[in-house]
Amino acid sequence: MTSIFRTALLLALVSATAAHARQTGASAQVPAPKPGEVLMAAPPNTGSFSETQTPSPHAPPATAGPGTVRLTLADAEKIALKNNPRIALSHLLALAQNQVTREVRASELPIVTGNITAVDSHDGTRVTAGSLNNPIIYERAAGGMTLSQLVTDFGRTRNLVSSAGFRARAEAANAQATAADITLAVDLAFYRALGAHSVLNVARATVEARQNSVDQISALANAKLRSTLDLSFANVALAQAKLLLLDAQNQSEDALVTLNAILGEQTVPNFTLVEETAMLPASMPPENPETLVLVALANRPDLRALDAQAQAAQKFSAAEHDLTRPTISALGTAGGTPIRADQITSSWYGAAGVNLSVPIFNGFLFSARAKEADLRSQAAQQQVRELRDSIARDVRTTALQAQSNFQRVAVAQQLVDQANSALDLAQTRYNLGLSSIVELSQAQLQQTQAQIDLTNSRYAYEGSLANIRFQTGQ
Repeated sequence: MTSIFRTALLLALVSATAAHARQTGASAQVPAPKPGEVLMAAPPNTGSFSETQTPSPHAPPATAGPGTVRLTLADAEKIALKNNPRIALSHLLALAQNQVTREVRASELPIVTGNITAVDSHDGTRVTAGSLNNPIIYERAAGGMTLSQLVTDFGRTRNLVSSAGFRARAEAANAQATAADITLAVDLAFYRALGAHSVLNVARATVEARQNSVDQISALANAKLRSTLDLSFANVALAQAKLLLLDAQNQSEDALVTLNAILGEQTVPNFTLVEETAMLPASMPPENPETLVLVALANRPDLRALDAQAQAAQKFSAAEHDLTRPTISALGTAGGTPIRADQITSSWYGAAGVNLSVPIFNGFLFSARAKEADLRSQAAQQQVRELRDSIARDVRTTALQAQSNFQRVAVAQQLVDQANSALDLAQTRYNLGLSSIVELSQAQLQQTQAQIDLTNSRYAYEGSLANIRFQTGQ
């Protein structure tokens, strides 16, 4: 009879303490999220001494605090593409390369120069030193224009213009590749921040649950119904939960700071992340990555940039070979001489001609430049080949990682369910005095770790999908 009475008293005291803790938790007000806090519902109290609860993936979101900005993944991508300095840098380089194309094309257009000349000289002056010619210097004041037009250099200028055009295309593709890099960085940082905050919610719930356990076991120990050893184990579990909370807070703040830097912001993070997608993955990623490889080879902007660079190198190589060909130019000049010496009988002048320039020998300079251009063109083609191989490898690796992460989500969910069941049994056994506090603490620890693993698996899968989009150029 004494044993039955003690057991009944124990159960009554535990139930009363648990009911009081639930009432206290229900009446407590939930504070609004602080600036930079993820807009997600915190998971319910888990691992409590009296009952086990599992966070719902469809829990309603919390309300954003005053002065904070609601930030979705799409909004974050837009802000980063607008503010990140790497985007502006790549855009400016592309614009600069377009001007290089105009610079090279200028060789095909006529060159017009205006001249105004005034000369005063001593009578009978001759140029007697410093030159091979000896023109007569006449007193004069005149103005005129000179026209020079390239007729043909047998393809060299045309190849140079084509090479510059391909380099401009390469810079434009590099700008697109930079935007893709920034988008991937935003996605990964966004999911990391969401995952870190979810872990933070788990840590907060764990601390609250361990505190409830400490309070209840302390009451039982004061009533001589539990030993001080049980209270010591409960305090150890509470201290471990507090350490977990500190680590989770640090990781969450670090993730927000990283995301803020990618967004191009220098101020303190002042936004609330909004989770739009469902927590559970919708479908299995493609099992055959070869289709993704074909898409990547067709869409990757960095591959298009490198391919354009290779074509530019080919055109430049052809232009360097054209150095040995002659150049034909048309020349013309005309003007007037209102003030002139008596020896100059006409008040205007004009002349036109054609010049043919033929390279004969320059110390094998042109042949060396042509050989250098050929070798650089071949090297550029090998770089394209290397990048294609790397893209195919990365796409296959990313697809396999996504499949593995997809399977990990299901396994992690099963682990959470089993950990919840194990904690229920451990709590029941401990309440009935059939097990020690060690068994209960172990079950609580396993549940917390299972919830963290589930959160990490979910956001790792989301990150894998973002990486697939990047690898395939989508």
